[in-house]
Amino acid sequence: MVDEVVSCEGCDAVTIFRLTPGNILIDGDRLSVAGIIENMAQSCAARMGCVDWMRGEPIKIGYVGDVKDCSIVRRPRIGETLHTHVHIVEKVFRLMLAEVTVSSDDEPIASARMKIAMTNIEAYLEE
Repeated sequence: MVDEVVSCEGCDAVTIFRLTPGNILIDGDRLSVAGIIENMAQSCAARMGCVDWMRGEPIKIGYVGDVKDCSIVRRPRIGETLHTHVHIVEKVFRLMLAEVTVSSDDEPIASARMKIAMTNIEAYLEE
């Protein structure tokens, strides 16, 4: 649910996701609410993987522990491109609090706060 990491620097990352027919989380001609939240979670994961990669470390798995203050403005349609911004507000030990916002053509789509638990488990990546 992430096509590209556009930027990853410090506490922030931006991803792009293009909505295409055939995506399992498309409902009718729109992305489902679950699909929007999954895009947010996978954008957080992409940021974590990018940080690991830039440090020269193996990419590790993380888990969403909590989603709060989730606001869905509208469900985007097939053909739209989502820009998802992840901002890490706080990191304590292996827990992170992220503020995540999703937009399309600079129009707000959704926002939420996500708690992410990081592990030492290496992700299996196909080459």
